[in-house]
Amino acid sequence: MLSENDPILESVRQVEVVSDITMILEACGTATGMGFVAVARVTEDRWMTCASHDQVNFGLTPGDELDVASTICCEVRAGRNIITIPDVENSNIYRDHPTPRRYGFQSYISVPIIRSDDSIWGTLCALDPAPREIDAEAEQLFTIFARLIARELDRQDEITMGRQEISAGRASLQTERDTARLREEFIAIVGHDLRNPIAAVTSGLRMLEKPNRSPEHRAMLVLEMQRALTRASQIITNLMDFARGRLGAGIEVNAPAPINLAPIFRDVIGEIEQVASQPVHSSIDLPRALVADPQRLGQLLSNLLGNAVAHGDPNQPIIVDISERDDELVASVTNQGTPIPPDVQASLFQPFSRNENKQKSLRGLGLGLYIASQIALAHRGQIDVSSSEEAGTTFTLRMPANPA
Repeated sequence: MLSENDPILESVRQVEVVSDITMILEACGTATGMGFVAVARVTEDRWMTCASHDQVNFGLTPGDELDVASTICCEVRAGRNIITIPDVENSNIYRDHPTPRRYGFQSYISVPIIRSDDSIWGTLCALDPAPREIDAEAEQLFTIFARLIARELDRQDEITMGRQEISAGRASLQTERDTARLREEFIAIVGHDLRNPIAAVTSGLRMLEKPNRSPEHRAMLVLEMQRALTRASQIITNLMDFARGRLGAGIEVNAPAPINLAPIFRDVIGEIEQVASQPVHSSIDLPRALVADPQRLGQLLSNLLGNAVAHGDPNQPIIVDISERDDELVASVTNQGTPIPPDVQASLFQPFSRNENKQKSLRGLGLGLYIASQIALAHRGQIDVSSSEEAGTTFTLRMPANPA
């Protein structure tokens, strides 16, 4: 039994007052499918649970301790790196490791929580008795949440110490507000937008298990699940880019050499065509290679097309026109449907902008157009919008065409 005077118990109190810590843990569990997620205080000689989300009866609650030498978190602390194990049995490093055998897990992820003074405070970790896929987006999600937790701990220490000058205090307050807003926005999206496609896939898999489904019905279910997974992928990609930008990394552009962009755009259009209810008519005329980031411009087009699919008339085609004109790369995406009011157009490229006039099923994440606009800016370009009953809604990218 720990003494109430035990100094490490203060760590439990600090984490308990982190806003939405329960939602953070649930979001991590949703992203990885792992049943136990925890924030752990890890020192050289101690490992203590500060907060946990337990759906597999792992049995650790705040204040519970493990022998730190028996955990992989001690290795994370020593190496200051993320450790991921999708499948213990297929891992050359951890197949015979004593920790998975001792605690009975087959998948694991742990990310260090690094304070502003560069010290390792602890870890954000998760495990499950079954193997689980851990992709790059899940690692980024854990990393961002670990940074948010570290910022909150820093903020608490600053308030307790009370050593800031008035100007520094104001800056700290602004940082606190920005962090709180980011956390609230981040959690709200993960808790709603990301869970919807996951629920759709889960429901589809359950229906596929029923033996009386016709081949046509099964094909329809598979298509719906593909649409849901495409939506989830777009949400995660945009969310990671937004969070990186808010944490100071910004939109990265990698354009080392000229590249033929036409195949990139055709691939993106093909992917959207597989999941869109509308037909997509495209015209691409790019006669020469251009210096640009192909992955980012593909993401930009995917976001514009995803927006057109979500908000366009399902019975009218989406028109894509991409060409080089007057030393500019010009790419437009047009859909038919209810025009966007001028007052709404003014805020379309702001993060978390949603058209409240749309029915709930069509309200998007509110990051796709923002990320697209930031990618355009990173290429010294911009995206404009026009919308009318007669011509439909058109988003147009214009950026310098940097030839080979």
